[in-house]
Amino acid sequence: MQALHNKNIVLGITGGIAAYKGPELVRRLKEQGANVRVVVTESAKAFVTPLSLQAVSANPVSDDLLDPQAELAMGHIELAKWADLVVVAPATANTIAKLAHGMADDLLTTIALATAAPLAIAPAMNQQMWHNPMTQKNVAALTAYGATLLGPGSGEQACGDVGLGRMLDVPELVSGVIEVLSTNQQLLAGQHWVITAGPTQEPIDPVRYISNHSSGKMGYAVAQAALEAGAKVTLISGPTKLAPPQGADFIPVITAAEMHQQALSHATSANIFVACAAVADYRVAQVADQKIKKHEDAMQISMVKNPDIVADVAGLTQGRPFTVGFAAETQDVEQYARGKLQRKNLDLIAANNVSLSGQGFNSDDNALTVFSADDRTELALTSKSQLAKELVAIISSKAERKA
Repeated sequence: MQALHNKNIVLGITGGIAAYKGPELVRRLKEQGANVRVVVTESAKAFVTPLSLQAVSANPVSDDLLDPQAELAMGHIELAKWADLVVVAPATANTIAKLAHGMADDLLTTIALATAAPLAIAPAMNQQMWHNPMTQKNVAALTAYGATLLGPGSGEQACGDVGLGRMLDVPELVSGVIEVLSTNQQLLAGQHWVITAGPTQEPIDPVRYISNHSSGKMGYAVAQAALEAGAKVTLISGPTKLAPPQGADFIPVITAAEMHQQALSHATSANIFVACAAVADYRVAQVADQKIKKHEDAMQISMVKNPDIVADVAGLTQGRPFTVGFAAETQDVEQYARGKLQRKNLDLIAANNVSLSGQGFNSDDNALTVFSADDRTELALTSKSQLAKELVAIISSKAERKA
């Protein structure tokens, strides 16, 4: 598999002579399977044209923080959320200084400040500028904040000087990007996540059952995001049309009772338990052995309550994992979600309004509000795959604090 398969990289190009390497860097990142969106500063356009970058990336090039069309969709925030990694190459002394001090006066620095993705910078400047104490102080501040330094290299510079300050060659930059993402993917290394997904089906007779509209997309996306972050994942799923994420331990079930048994069996070995499944609250008390024939205008079916899977996991006295529930509501979302959080003794609950068009059941997009006992975090409407990455990051952070 390509080393950067399906990774989303925002490449920021600033105004240094090394900007001419931008199209080649884009091309090599795409060869490794990355999706690349390019952001250029105004001065970068003196060295490389947006049209050439658009041609090699197959995506529009962004250059204006105040572009009215892009900002109709909050373009800078969308790019910040889309990114798995933000790379600034070349990173001039000026841009490094702005990033170190949290400035956001152009599109690139705004994205860098707004993203939760890791940041990698590839310095490119005159050797004397590189050795200047202010530049070194700014670089130290960025790395202290978690940024990764790619270079600089040493050699002859455009001005004729020789020394440190050259941007790394493209193959070295690609290797650095692969290493950064590989390291980031291992944030959950050594952890075991158990995730439930999809609906359950509660039989009435051999040909009929009671179920709901859950597609399983959110649970499968959370499983994929946890896998990409390095966790061992056990996915317990009701019937869906989805292919299980490659690398997950996949356990198919049909009924709530089966899901309950599997969840309790695996939860005690887990660090994190995420209950994404839309489990049927009730099942038929007596399932008919044969198909029920239509005899009357009305039919009564006696129902009994199913076990509460997430509450039983949260109630474990030994081997209890950090437990996350979901609340799919159609009204009074916060009230019901906070009630479930407290009543079921959960660590977190992710709530959404499934009555809203374009999100929730069967949709590719969703929005969530994540509640803990003492705070709330809003996750805006986006793809379920992107939302899952944001949710996994929140769960990981909260679980680490509690530990």
